[in-house]
Amino acid sequence: MIGPLHAHVPRGLRRPGRAGLRAFVALVTLLLGVATATLAFAQPTGLPLPRFVTTRSNPINVRVGPGTRYGVAWVYVRPGTPVEVIQEFDTWRKVRDVDGSEGWIHQNLLSGNRAAIVAPWRASGETVPLLARGDESAPVRAHLPPGFRVELSSCDGRWCEVRATDHPESGRGRTFTGMLAQSELWGAYVNEVFD
Repeated sequence: MIGPLHAHVPRGLRRPGRAGLRAFVALVTLLLGVATATLAFAQPTGLPLPRFVTTRSNPINVRVGPGTRYGVAWVYVRPGTPVEVIQEFDTWRKVRDVDGSEGWIHQNLLSGNRAAIVAPWRASGETVPLLARGDESAPVRAHLPPGFRVELSSCDGRWCEVRATDHPESGRGRTFTGMLAQSELWGAYVNEVFD
């Protein structure tokens, strides 16, 4: 009598038994579950990266990783500070500040409002003219120092309409509105257009 049929089939070509099939199905199910969960957490908002936003409140802990279990790298103490979102993970946003420092902030602590820092690359003592209109020959409304924070209303790719509030030591602030060359701002990309 001849033995079972599979006795004559080389080992690598035999069909797996029920136990092998169950193990294979379990492995595939596990891998699909992990892949689905990973995609759910890594799903971006659909907004462009990188993009500029501002801090919503104060204080804001900037963390070394995307979650409260990660340590605090530094703290923002002023709302309206412009930061650049460079990565997204679940509800956390990796941001870069004007100095190039990077860390993670929860999305609820960020706002879509726009602000910018005036020419942080310029030497101290140099100023940037805030003009009455987007034209280099326009009257100057104020001279803004490097590092001065302004609120952005709109940008047309060359010029940005801004609001600059000066807070003298007396506590009374003066607000100036006007146009700044977009190339003189950290907080708006070159040729970026928005209202």
